[in-house]
Amino acid sequence: MLGPLDDIVVLDLSRALAGPHAAQMLGDLGARVIKVEHPDGGDESRGWGPPFVGPDHDISTYFLAANRNKQSIAIDLKSAEGKALIERLVRQSDVLIENFRTGVLDRLGFSVERLHELNPRLVILSITGFGHDGPEGGRPGYDQIAQGEAGLMSLTGPSPDEPYRVGASISDLLAGIHGAYGVASALYERERTGNGRVVRTSLLAAVTGVHSYHGTAWTVGGTVPRAGGNHHASIAPYGAFHCADGMLQIAAANDGQWKKVATLLDIDPGQPRYATNRQRFAHRDELIADMEKALAAHDRAFWLAELGAAGVPAGAIRSIDEVYTWEQTRSQGLVVQVDHPVLGSIELPGPPLRFDGLDEAEHTAPPALGQDGDAVLAWLEERER
Repeated sequence: MLGPLDDIVVLDLSRALAGPHAAQMLGDLGARVIKVEHPDGGDESRGWGPPFVGPDHDISTYFLAANRNKQSIAIDLKSAEGKALIERLVRQSDVLIENFRTGVLDRLGFSVERLHELNPRLVILSITGFGHDGPEGGRPGYDQIAQGEAGLMSLTGPSPDEPYRVGASISDLLAGIHGAYGVASALYERERTGNGRVVRTSLLAAVTGVHSYHGTAWTVGGTVPRAGGNHHASIAPYGAFHCADGMLQIAAANDGQWKKVATLLDIDPGQPRYATNRQRFAHRDELIADMEKALAAHDRAFWLAELGAAGVPAGAIRSIDEVYTWEQTRSQGLVVQVDHPVLGSIELPGPPLRFDGLDEAEHTAPPALGQDGDAVLAWLEERER
């Protein structure tokens, strides 16, 4: 692949989702990503499902989501032969990604100090559940646990009494995204200093890092945000509304947009309780009721056309299949086609970045366990020569 990182080698020791997602992002940017898996079963996400696909129904679609553009080599990190091979790979790599529990890599003989003895230019990305230090730094962490501990579930759901997890594994995915941009920054710094460094993030940090206005509501405003269903915590009208045949979303983020919505719905936009966002929010339940009374006169398609013509941000609530068959999604490169050795030609969710002046990259399918062992060893021997 061609891309901004096409001269970078990433040694991916991670598994499950956060680390593999970070490595996949770097692979999307052109890096060579060598995924190290245990010979006995490999990455545990290979066993996560349903759904499973393939002739024997043994290929996890979960694994397919986070491992495109990688090579797989099977190595037992506890064996002498495996440790020796990892040392060779470290010497030839630019980035190492790991998401072991704190201290595990040290016990395997690959402390930060040892890794930088082998390769002073190595950038190390370490992703943990709750941080590498602190009173609870050693805790294991999975996505839903982190969503709860980092406050996200308290903001999600129909009411404060019913906290919900976000449907996607957002803690893992955000940690991967933060980790990837941390790696890119460290690689840029290395161009000046000649030395690599450790980049650390966690599921806790990833979620806390996107609290945004919910965080300042408490740290500055002294208010504890709570779940409010499908309506915004600070802006009205901004949320999901019922119409004649279902639901649509309307986001009027300023008074000008509100006036357009009100005009379409035959509501007086200047009445005291609705004149400003502060007043609209204070009377939000009444506002929603008035809007839904008017919206009930027509179906979703009618209102989306009217709102679009008026320049008001609005949209449908699509199911996943509708998203991937939507022409706008496909036009943005968000669906990519790859050739899988067992499944044949399949479509995968595509990378979220596009670079002006670069042709659309050809992506490779997530690998079978250990399928690239010989190719990686041949590449390694060539590099060492």
